[in-house]
Amino acid sequence: MLCVRKSYAIPTAILICLTYLLFSSLPPGAERSSLDDLTLYSDTKETTDDNRPHFVKHTEKHPVSKYIPLPNGAPSPIPRIQNEFPPESWWTRRTRVKRQQTVKEAFKHAWKGYRKYAWMHDELSPLSGGNRETFAGWAATLVDSLDSLIIMGLTEEFEEALKAIEHIDFSTTHATQINIFETTIRYLGGFLGAYDLTNGTYPVLLKKATEIADMVYASFDTENRMPQSRWDWTRSAEGLNINPSKNTIMAELGSLNLEFTRMSQLTGDNKYFDAVQRITEFLEDSQKKTRMPGLWPLMVNAEDMTFPDPRFSIGGMADSTYEYLPKEHMLLGAQTKQYRNMYDAAMDPIKKRLLFRAMTKDKKDVYFAGNMRAQFTYSRETLEPQVEHLKCFLGGTVGIGAKVFDRPDELSIARKLTDGCIWAYDIMPTGIMPEVLYVSPCKELDECEWDEEKWYKDIVGRSAKSTQSDDLKAEAMEVIKKRGLPPGVTQISDAQYKLRPEAIESVFIMYRITGDKELQDAAWRMFRSIEKITRTDYAHAAIDDVRNPKSPQLDYMESFWLAETLKYFYLIFSEPDLVNLDEYVLNTEAHPFKRPTA
Repeated sequence: MLCVRKSYAIPTAILICLTYLLFSSLPPGAERSSLDDLTLYSDTKETTDDNRPHFVKHTEKHPVSKYIPLPNGAPSPIPRIQNEFPPESWWTRRTRVKRQQTVKEAFKHAWKGYRKYAWMHDELSPLSGGNRETFAGWAATLVDSLDSLIIMGLTEEFEEALKAIEHIDFSTTHATQINIFETTIRYLGGFLGAYDLTNGTYPVLLKKATEIADMVYASFDTENRMPQSRWDWTRSAEGLNINPSKNTIMAELGSLNLEFTRMSQLTGDNKYFDAVQRITEFLEDSQKKTRMPGLWPLMVNAEDMTFPDPRFSIGGMADSTYEYLPKEHMLLGAQTKQYRNMYDAAMDPIKKRLLFRAMTKDKKDVYFAGNMRAQFTYSRETLEPQVEHLKCFLGGTVGIGAKVFDRPDELSIARKLTDGCIWAYDIMPTGIMPEVLYVSPCKELDECEWDEEKWYKDIVGRSAKSTQSDDLKAEAMEVIKKRGLPPGVTQISDAQYKLRPEAIESVFIMYRITGDKELQDAAWRMFRSIEKITRTDYAHAAIDDVRNPKSPQLDYMESFWLAETLKYFYLIFSEPDLVNLDEYVLNTEAHPFKRPTA
């Protein structure tokens, strides 16, 4: 970077030099990389709009008389998560670093496209070169990617992003509702992760975190202090009453605690922890009173604080509620047994009622988590053997839980869950797992032989157009051919790949736990398959059908592609001390928060 450009007056040049010097400190190993012909910063979006309302804080209608404080004792020791990695050979290191640099190049390609065509907007449209506003228009991809830039040593890009975030006005948006969960994990998590990774070097990160945290805190101003998860923010801005929804997605209620807890730890203000601790106490109190004791259903009536929904799953709509149980335990320094108790209560029904082994022709011993409806009497026959990419987080979560809660017998379950998602990638023609599929479940977890006839029956049973002919094989083969079903798969109900991170997340975590190089090799297969079919001229795109090696691409790239997916691919090929899991806890958007030390 030059400190003087001919087009700047002398005072402007001095200001740019000072800005450069201020933002030039990053962790050791960070590199400086060229932004080619991109300018340092261009304000491509209006920061004020007189036609838009702005959030103004009013006196709370339902104030808290006394905040629940953070636990104030000394952190307790927590068992080590990461494997003791031995020194690597010259050849192993060479291969690993080469793979890591390839991942980094993919990230730089996508970041450059976002920077050039969608700067200060939420998302890049990777086919058309346009942009989308999906998360209130506050530059979601930029904020979500801050700690990825740090981790990959992209110093110049990080400096530019730091300057850009000053222009984000969290007091207003064109959106009529704000998704509190997505705002918390992407924006608040993004600022906090970058702040912690740089050891608090850049106060602007905590400043912006406080801005967004204080705004969304108003969504908790309800009679029972449960947040309005799809917040009608203009009502709060006008001083009007709000109520939590009678149809609240479980994950949107139960997955706010890491970010708000970290805010209280960094600012000393207990209001943030108080907000989420009230949710935790409600969930703990109700956990064993639901229709499937130990688990919470997909939807919750947050206004009446009841659970009428009979559907139970650890997939989409519920996932991160369970993911955050061991993670909040770690972030609180094991100063309370509350999250251990909740995790224990959840794992028993997960293992007994949701886990199943898939019948595989290649005799892979792989597990998945299915779905249940509470009105049925439980049996393997009433379990819905649905596999979701979103559920692939579970292997990593069970692995972490096995370590920090000293449940060593569950490490094998964690590995089989992770291997299940690797298998789902490997069996597809593109090498990529679809969004949703169904498989033939084994009757038992311990023993399962391939049964061709059972597979045919399961396929025909799932086919809505079954002819109920006498020739089972012929009918099944017609469906197999028409729908492109690999052995063991009975239906692919959503064949898209949306650039999701959950599978590589668990592969990364289990690699850090076990040190098994086979997991790195699996990650490399996954990455090469994804990069090959998703790359566009501008960045990377979701694809329509993982069964088709020439699948049409879709014109969207969610911020988690840069915040999570590529970050996990990069980290699995990094030195094991980069974002060490014994030093950081990652939120559900892969933002690393510093753990307290015992």
